[in-house]
Amino acid sequence: MKIKHVLLGAALLATFSAGAQQKAELPDYQFTTVKENPITSVKNQYRSGTCWCFSAISFLESEILRTKGQETDLSEMFVVGKSYHDRAIKYVRLDGHLNFAAGSSFGDVLHVIKDYGIVPQDAMPGLNYGSDKPEHFEMDEALKGYVDAIKQVPNKKLTTAWINGLDGILAAYLGEYPEKFTANGVEYTPESYRDFLGINADDYVNLTSFTHHPFYEPFVIEVCDNWRWDSAWNLPIDELMAVMYNAIEKGYTIAWGSDVSEKGFTRNGIAVALKEEVKANGSDQERWVGKSNEEKTENAPAQLPEEVSVTQEMRQEGYDRKTTTDDHGMHIFGLAKDQNGTPYFMVKNSWGESGKYKGIWYASDAFVRYKTLNIVVHKDALPKDIRKKLGIK
Repeated sequence: MKIKHVLLGAALLATFSAGAQQKAELPDYQFTTVKENPITSVKNQYRSGTCWCFSAISFLESEILRTKGQETDLSEMFVVGKSYHDRAIKYVRLDGHLNFAAGSSFGDVLHVIKDYGIVPQDAMPGLNYGSDKPEHFEMDEALKGYVDAIKQVPNKKLTTAWINGLDGILAAYLGEYPEKFTANGVEYTPESYRDFLGINADDYVNLTSFTHHPFYEPFVIEVCDNWRWDSAWNLPIDELMAVMYNAIEKGYTIAWGSDVSEKGFTRNGIAVALKEEVKANGSDQERWVGKSNEEKTENAPAQLPEEVSVTQEMRQEGYDRKTTTDDHGMHIFGLAKDQNGTPYFMVKNSWGESGKYKGIWYASDAFVRYKTLNIVVHKDALPKDIRKKLGIK
């Protein structure tokens, strides 16, 4: 996710105060919860482009709640560090012809946990730089400068030390990876803790919906942050939505990658597909939803606004013309309805307890149908007919 540049999702690394999109003035929505699946507490990615990790970790924490009934707080920075390590090696192998920035994908989290395991938050908080929340501007720049220097060494022959140097930078900012730790009185390694929690990366499927590749076949979503080149199963949009509704209704949650730069994605926890769309400038929370102290130009309208009627062709046009972009990763966990009976997905964000609903957004069916880039769900959350079409065992 662009989280800058799922997948699947947030974004650039700066919090621009100038040029932030003024969001739509919307009426007072009244939501009734239809189905709400368990989630862990809302976290804050703060000044880091790591929504892809926060949202995927939140999704997996809900999976652990679903399967074990156990609440966990997993370390995002363990994953971020391992991800940067793997990406730096690939970046240098490709002579820099790969995106190297803070953003990544849901699949990256699953790769890291499969290859390296996972640890609790208190075993690796990842805050070795004098802040109580993530602030990655300096670290991101230091890492990019380092790998750019390595890839262009004059004699084109790398030493055996450069990866140690890379890991040294990561350790300076994020801390050392714990080889062993204790959780609930039991000693674990990252691998044994993963196995204890029952996280099996092969149980999860990545899904999308675009027409420039055949339906019911996988393809590599062409966005910069998909640096591992993971593929997603391609479904018609009606079937992708059927997966999402089925998942929530059956007790599963969803890692959700979406464009959030439209006018209808507001600071106060609403995401609606307004008929008039204007792209935003900037990054992360202020980029996508504007500053909290920005002045309101007029009172919010009394009636709920009309939304677009979304088609498969509209989705494709948005992707092809880059009005639908890889912005932000979030975690869908429930269903609700507004006062008109319109369905909404309940979304856990990673901007702290911001907005009217304390870190929760309500995304309309139309918005999700239009602006979803990709989702990750447990394979058992797929309706049987769709799972059969994809040949997923």
